[in-house]
Amino acid sequence: MKTVRCAIYTRKSSDEGLEQEFNSLDAQREACSAYIMSQTGEGWKLLPDRYDDGGLSGGTLERPALQRLLAEVKAGRVDI
Repeated sequence: MKTVRCAIYTRKSSDEGLEQEFNSLDAQREACSAYIMSQTGEGWKLLPDRYDDGGLSGGTLERPALQRLLAEVKAGRVDI
């Protein structure tokens, strides 16, 4: 079975609450991780790198973590 390399991108528009030990970005990541784990039988594997943009608007693609993720996809290192 072919391994499907998965990455998780999280974003929150404001900085509010990001200082908390468990914040919105963590909750998003946890939910996505659970889904990826549910697809293990299909070869899905979560990559360890984090792609988190806290406090950045979704109205632009100029977000550092998003740009890093897009570069990884373009380089063929991320499948999903």
